[in-house]
Amino acid sequence: GTFAAHVRNMVTGVTEGFTKVLEIEGVGYRAELRGNTLVLSMGFSHPVEMELPEGVAATVEKNVITLTAADKEVVGQFAANVRKVKKPEPYKGKGIRYQGEYIIRKQGKKAV
Repeated sequence: GTFAAHVRNMVTGVTEGFTKVLEIEGVGYRAELRGNTLVLSMGFSHPVEMELPEGVAATVEKNVITLTAADKEVVGQFAANVRKVKKPEPYKGKGIRYQGEYIIRKQGKKAV
């Protein structure tokens, strides 16, 4: 059951590790790594600083954030917290999304 799945995930985590890839979409949106802190510039009046949890490693290339860790829950939760900073909006799709995530687009207003 659940316990078996957790044990399986622990074994997989130690042997292969778990990876979550996030993509940043939008003009002027960027991310950088300062030591053990992920700094996100997402168009707010201030940069958003997020401390990396213990055991999570991050790399930032252009607008792609790659998170890796042995613990599936920790890497998944941190990726969700990063995405929560600026979720993809439905009109232009700007924001932070998981790699391969499909954003349902809306039409927007039509000028007559």
